[in-house]
Amino acid sequence: MENQIRKQATVGVFAVGHAVYWGQFPGLLDKLMTYHADFVRLLEKQGVKVVDFGMSDSSERAYEMLDRIRASGVDLLFCNMVTYATSSVFAPIARDSGLPIVLTALQPLANLDYTQANTRMQLENDCICAVPEFTGVAKRLGHPIRDCIIGKLYDDPEVEKELDSWCRIARVLHNLHGARIGLIGHTMEAMYDMHTDPTAASAAFGIHVPLLEINEIVAMYNAVKPEDTTALAERIDATFDTPDPVSDPVTMKLTPEDREHAIRAAAALNAFVAKHHLTGLAYYYEGQPESEESAVVSSFIVGNSLLIEDGYPMCGEYDLKTCIAMLILDRLGIGGSFAEFHPIDFGEDFILVGHDGPHHIAIAEGKPVLRSLKKYHGKPGHGASVEFKIKEGPITMLGISQTPDGKFRFVIGEGYSKAGPIPPTGNTNTRGFFAPTTREFMKKWVMEGPTHHFALGVGHHADEIAKIAEILGVPAVIVR
Repeated sequence: MENQIRKQATVGVFAVGHAVYWGQFPGLLDKLMTYHADFVRLLEKQGVKVVDFGMSDSSERAYEMLDRIRASGVDLLFCNMVTYATSSVFAPIARDSGLPIVLTALQPLANLDYTQANTRMQLENDCICAVPEFTGVAKRLGHPIRDCIIGKLYDDPEVEKELDSWCRIARVLHNLHGARIGLIGHTMEAMYDMHTDPTAASAAFGIHVPLLEINEIVAMYNAVKPEDTTALAERIDATFDTPDPVSDPVTMKLTPEDREHAIRAAAALNAFVAKHHLTGLAYYYEGQPESEESAVVSSFIVGNSLLIEDGYPMCGEYDLKTCIAMLILDRLGIGGSFAEFHPIDFGEDFILVGHDGPHHIAIAEGKPVLRSLKKYHGKPGHGASVEFKIKEGPITMLGISQTPDGKFRFVIGEGYSKAGPIPPTGNTNTRGFFAPTTREFMKKWVMEGPTHHFALGVGHHADEIAKIAEILGVPAVIVR
């Protein structure tokens, strides 16, 4: 399927100023709005739609602007501090917009020319002056500012990096709102950490959780025609290697039968996702041994992995929480593979990080592998399975757990994926290195009470994820 499911975020921006200046310094407002237009263009470079609300320079303008902001549907708001402004031009928006607000204090000049300095030059670069007033008032109003970006308006890579981060956060917020994460089947028997309440997920994340039936996918699987699978077969053959087995007797070279089942299941899943307008899917269904339902579910892994690459998080074991975590990482643009911890290597001080089932093949190191498995360990069924490791370099983990009162909680960690062999078991496995040592990190991680699954992405993005948690009102801890 096409990856159009990754919806573009919309951010709002407004400038603030002090109306008294306009009569005192003719042309100052026009000059400041030229700088503001340059800032808008800088935002547009970050891949978001930008709605510019103009200048707020009085409390009356702030209230008028508030109505337009609330009607706009933007996901996040930038307040552009182009010069000094009183907090009255901002307070109504901070109090009643209901949006996360980021202040930007970006000077046009890197420094004043002190031999030619004058009041006009100072006012054109007085971006930081009112920031303490704005942040202090926002806290007093009970709606604190989420961040303040301080730097230069022109040629400042750090500013662009921070703007990019916040625009990606806006994309996460936009894509969570109204997301449809389907559920099929039931929690894997006895996994207490997987249980969760769909209504609680709707309350915390703004998603809807359709409860769906396996029989519908089975019917779609049976209705697949050869002409429906040509493009999928070509994509699968181009995406994966199919090597001979190595050391694991559970594995075989991909069989023609497993390949055919995987292709048909992928076509059925695409049709199912499209029919129900799903953003993602969490499932677990055993069925009777050798039943049609069991056979179809056993063939999901390849099709799910393709869907994950296209932006539709899909995970097994009915893990709604990790499916949401995978969605967050995907919309941040860092992947989001279904993962858990495997054995520790105490000699080289790393832990294998991976899982059986579907994975985000867009962040694979090298070409992923398909193997036929004679059995899915710990679960019923057999069939084609995906094997690879995550790209080498920094990695980030997001687990979503719950507190005793049912509230969601983010458990976040960072490490490194390093080169080296992995078990050829038809599952993902990455060599995860964590500071200060793997043993110490793992003790801290497990003592935070996470679920045993988490979403795995590339790069170091713990601070960004913590900001998302803060905006959503979800407690978060970064394990370090």
